Amino acid sequence: MTRSREQRRVDTLGKFQEIGEDAWVASSGAVGVHLVPLSYAWHSDCVLIACEASSLTARNVIAAGSARLAIGPTRDVVMIDATVERTESMSEISNDVAELYERQAGWDARVVPDNVLIYLKPERIQAWRQADEMKGRTLMLAGAWLP
Repeated sequence: MTRSREQRRVDTLGKFQEIGEDAWVASSGAVGVHLVPLSYAWHSDCVLIACEASSLTARNVIAAGSARLAIGPTRDVVMIDATVERTESMSEISNDVAELYERQAGWDARVVPDNVLIYLKPERIQAWRQADEMKGRTLMLAGAWLP
């Protein structure tokens, strides 16, 4: 049964709160397209990812100012086009944010001193399960939820 846009939004926000889930993070740069699975957390309307500042992912995402993320299995996927809102080194993040990330992602990103926390602000969000949900799959556009 095809979900309404409102139900997809509720389901999508629920996915953002799931514990221990990963997101596929796609970025591009001088060496081409790069795709990796990373733990994430949802905080203040941003997807937070932690990775080593020297990693190809961090370098690409920060330099481009954007990334594309996929959350969930192929038959219940959420696709996110996001821009970098800000980055913080592990020494800069507040205890509240660090603890939220640890609770949701399932690990303490502060244990890797070179880690950087990247705040990704969704600009476009799409969600669908199967072909019947392809129409109306865009839930957010230009950073605003569609009615």
